[in-house]
Amino acid sequence: MVNMVASAGHKLGQIVGDWWEAHVVLPLLSDVASQLGLFLDNRFVERTCRGGKILWPDSDGNQVDYDYVLELDGTIGAKGVPVAFFESFWRRGARHSKDKARDDTNKLLPMRSTYPTARFLAIAACGEFTEPAREYVRSREVELFYISKTNIVAAFAKLGLTIDYPDSLPEPDKLKLVNDLEESLTDQAKKDAFSALKQIVGDKSFKAFQVKVASSLAAMPQEIRLYVLTRTGPVVFQTTEEVRKFLDTETDWAALGGEKHEYVYDVVYTDGAQFSVTASDLDELRQLHSQVETLEIHMRSLDITW
Repeated sequence: MVNMVASAGHKLGQIVGDWWEAHVVLPLLSDVASQLGLFLDNRFVERTCRGGKILWPDSDGNQVDYDYVLELDGTIGAKGVPVAFFESFWRRGARHSKDKARDDTNKLLPMRSTYPTARFLAIAACGEFTEPAREYVRSREVELFYISKTNIVAAFAKLGLTIDYPDSLPEPDKLKLVNDLEESLTDQAKKDAFSALKQIVGDKSFKAFQVKVASSLAAMPQEIRLYVLTRTGPVVFQTTEEVRKFLDTETDWAALGGEKHEYVYDVVYTDGAQFSVTASDLDELRQLHSQVETLEIHMRSLDITW
């Protein structure tokens, strides 16, 4: 039961949000993982190779947590190679939609420049999410799977369940609504709500998103470019005269400055996507290519039925 001190709106958001993540997005992506022979990491599975959060480092070393990650060769005991990252949420109101779009999109984008195998970035959203917010996501080339609030409310209504209320409704009535929903929403009812949602929006809508994931991961590398970037440390002078004398002579700048190399791994895929990653040494460059090649071999070996 909802405590009288707790916010009914917050509790309602938790109930619907948990349903969306566990009974809509999770089975949707689990099916994709099964079809593609990948491991789906999410908060509903315990792994010995991580703590509670699903953390991945970006190119700056920041640890970022995600809702779902598809991994190649991932297991309960060991992380695999990340190939897709997802965020998901339910929003009852449209307020701050653009902020939410910006936060989640900008959270996903660094994975594309960090991992050349991160072929698919997406947000699975339901509820009130404004057109400017949706356009922000799409304009950054992040996929968006979106179900409107009207359809979510209608799916629960088919089961005789109410998940929304006018803002003017007195707090005691809101609390009663949320308590009634919490008591009625059994595991079977949650599954039935998903079935009702598929009837309303059409099962093909869900299948189309799954096909997008598979198609993106199945795109093959068609051109790979390797660049070597040579840099030196500073050659330090105390006076302008020293600089002029240095520039007037033929000096081995690299020897004085300490020559360093970086490597750029640039890959263009058959779907037109292009990704560039910088490696600090040859071993890292070899590792990057090994991941790209492993994903290519894996996807070529599949017989996808979609």
